[in-house]
Amino acid sequence: MMIAPKVMVIINSIRVKPPHRVLFQPRSESDSKFPVKDKPVSPVAYQRHHCRVCETWLLQSLCVCYQPLSGDYQPLKLSIVIPVYNEADTLAILVERVCNAPMDKEILLIDDGSTDGCDRVVAELATREGIEAHYHQVNRGKGAALRTGFAAARGDIVLIQDADLEYDPVDYPRLLAPIERDVADVVYGSRFVGSDSHRVLYFWHAIGNRLLTLLSNMLSNLNLTDMEVGYKVFRRSVIQSIVLVENRFGFEPEVTAKLARFRWNDGSRLRLYEVGVSYAGRTYEEGKKIGWKDGVHALWCILKYNFGAARR
Repeated sequence: MMIAPKVMVIINSIRVKPPHRVLFQPRSESDSKFPVKDKPVSPVAYQRHHCRVCETWLLQSLCVCYQPLSGDYQPLKLSIVIPVYNEADTLAILVERVCNAPMDKEILLIDDGSTDGCDRVVAELATREGIEAHYHQVNRGKGAALRTGFAAARGDIVLIQDADLEYDPVDYPRLLAPIERDVADVVYGSRFVGSDSHRVLYFWHAIGNRLLTLLSNMLSNLNLTDMEVGYKVFRRSVIQSIVLVENRFGFEPEVTAKLARFRWNDGSRLRLYEVGVSYAGRTYEEGKKIGWKDGVHALWCILKYNFGAARR
């Protein structure tokens, strides 16, 4: 049976991996589904790309999400906040992975009173362009380190990256896509949805995470699957307008409660999205720090901030 040449072009375009990443922005609602013949299309539209929205390899001119970039389009800049405490063995590897992420970014390293020589690693990394170091003289906790990073952020989008290797920067494009498409103000990752790889570890930790998420959802009226996830992404205007006080891992339920109650000046809520991410968790022997006491404190924070959180 003969296959039409145009059909073969489409099949081959889906199967072949493109040589490089191409930025795109979503179509406006007024655009037709596919480019029409008399509509000018940029030559780059005939290059293959991986669409962040429809998750396929195909010609840009055939992608329903693609629209050639206008001349005045400016890509959003990303601020990556990395709280660091005694991660000398993994920090340099993690930062190298972050640097390889193909986007305009600044990296903010906050050393939270490390005692394993991590401060020297941070100082060395900060000599590289685009990396900025901040230091706490004593250990104050993840929440305090994040506040320091949020205050110093200058990008349009702020992303939290743990200093260990549990979360992979390869997930950045899917985390950023809802904000880049202007359908979200905040994006949470989730270790419990999607088909990406997840290391099998502690049963009771998974149960505890799900119970904390369930209680948080009940009180905040959200439907998250992973409130405690490390990957959280915000528009800078949002995260810098919220008053945060928790110093340790209580940051997660605190910020979730305050995001749920956040209102813009016109009274509208934030647009919050969730996307699946890969997860390579650590054992306690490998350096995992969170413990059962943090779980108890998280429970208290869920109650405290959902019943008493201010709108901002």
